[in-house]
Amino acid sequence: MTEQRDGVDWAGLKHAYGLADDVPQLLRAMEDLDEDVRAEALDGLGSSLCHQETVYSGTAPAVPRLGRLAVHGPGHRKEVLWLLVAIAGGNGRRVDTEAVRRAIAEVLPSLLGLVTDEDPGVRQSMVWLIASCGEGALPLMPLLRARLATERSADVRADVVTALGLLDVSEPTRTERGRALLSAPEPEVRLAAATDLLRTADVPFPAHVVECALEAYDAQRHVTLHRGPWPERYRPLDQRLLDDPDAALSAVARGMPLAQSITDTWRDRERDVLPWLVKEAEHAHQLYAIARAGAALEDGDPAPWLVPFLEAPDAGVRVAAVVAAVRFRVPDAIGRVLSLLDELPEDPGTAQAVRAAVEVFGEEARPVAARIAERPRGAWTGVLAHFPDLAARCLGELVGCVPDSASALAALGPDAGPSAERALLDAARQGSAAAAFAYAQVSGDHSVAVEHIRAGLDGDSWRWWLRDAGRLGSAGTELVPQLGRRLSSPSRDTRAAAAAAIWRITGRTTDALAALSDQLACSESFYEPQMESLRALTEMGRLPRQARPVVERLAWSPRRVAAAGLFDDGTPHPDDEARVLAKKLLAAAADHVRAEAE
Repeated sequence: MTEQRDGVDWAGLKHAYGLADDVPQLLRAMEDLDEDVRAEALDGLGSSLCHQETVYSGTAPAVPRLGRLAVHGPGHRKEVLWLLVAIAGGNGRRVDTEAVRRAIAEVLPSLLGLVTDEDPGVRQSMVWLIASCGEGALPLMPLLRARLATERSADVRADVVTALGLLDVSEPTRTERGRALLSAPEPEVRLAAATDLLRTADVPFPAHVVECALEAYDAQRHVTLHRGPWPERYRPLDQRLLDDPDAALSAVARGMPLAQSITDTWRDRERDVLPWLVKEAEHAHQLYAIARAGAALEDGDPAPWLVPFLEAPDAGVRVAAVVAAVRFRVPDAIGRVLSLLDELPEDPGTAQAVRAAVEVFGEEARPVAARIAERPRGAWTGVLAHFPDLAARCLGELVGCVPDSASALAALGPDAGPSAERALLDAARQGSAAAAFAYAQVSGDHSVAVEHIRAGLDGDSWRWWLRDAGRLGSAGTELVPQLGRRLSSPSRDTRAAAAAAIWRITGRTTDALAALSDQLACSESFYEPQMESLRALTEMGRLPRQARPVVERLAWSPRRVAAAGLFDDGTPHPDDEARVLAKKLLAAAADHVRAEAE
């Protein structure tokens, strides 16, 4: 029989894990005098009613009971309020979120006595809950103002300041209050006031407000800037300061760890933040971030500060430091890479340092390629594609390294000979796409690569094969009908990738320009799929009107537009390539217009 309690048919409702018929049992367990029983029940309620910030049909009906537990329960009152705050800000189906908002609004009046609770954690949680109600909490503004005048806890008082700022509909009143609180005795309150003022301030930010914020930050040193589950319109101080690079640099000088974020957000700030990146560096991943900054400095840097890292006992740190030395064009960088080949041949970072050396120094990296030709290893052999004469000296060893050596053998073309053909064909038949493309370059027979692409386009991972199809050039003509079917995909990225492949195969711009420009114009973010479309348009030298605004933004924006991956690996920031391509495309488009005018 379906359990009914509080008039709720729980078995007819859902939560994150299915039917919500276990919610009454969990709510009853919250009334238990045993703290461990309550803790387990609370964990179950939190994960099921508001799982990863999502609410469900069974969430709103639980709110009244949670409210009573917060007031009259035997314990965990603060934690129950936290759950109510999370529920109030939850996402999900509109019908569920609206039901949650109504339930919170109905229960809130019964909770207001907790604003004066003896436990500061309970008082703080109530401030968060009131702020989460948005416009529905406007009648409670007098209560918050009274709390601001009487609150004893600096942390809670600071959160009252934040809540008032988020809820106040009178901009003059909010600003006047915030300015007055910049001189409050508690640094927590001064920080909250400055953060709220900066939230709506124009860039560049008022210097005195920034200084007050940083002074308050200095006074606390270990303050948590992301405290509190505030609504989305709230901006933590460190995130907001990034909107003004000069203010962010001032914060870095005061010890706020924003140096890396500045280079991730703004262009041409690498030299400004380099001293702070170096100061913060301890581990390999931080040195790879420094290497990325070095890649943006056209004139390099002698980087004497790298010496301790280059001599560090940790092998990973030494390898990352060598990559940084290469990116900064340190005078002995090539020698350092040669030493890595001898000392740490198995370390994956050594291959990364080798690739960076060839990318940065070009022909000057010949000693590195020569050492590799003397004793080839699979992970290193790709660099020999840039030095075919050296690849020819170790042809037998390269054949033994297939498929890792596919690109080096492809660079030799027919000169690689029949043994390379056989090895590449065998590897291609075993599934190596790199070997299939290299086989085409060595033998002149593209059929194996075509069949790889055809099978890939029909498989589950067909998206990955769209770009490879274009590498075939005219040899991929028979794939055009298969690619053409992707032009009607509902995905802009898929249509753009298919259009670029068709253009590279046929030279036909009819299909390509519309799909590529539509993807660029409508993308809110800029990742590798958008980058590939930009590359294709740049190769064409054609700039459709629809794509011009985003290309101009890529070319001239002081902020980064293209996003980097999750982890720094010492390679240049993708946005740097995007800016170069965009400027090149704009120049080509201007030339095209002039040519048509003539």
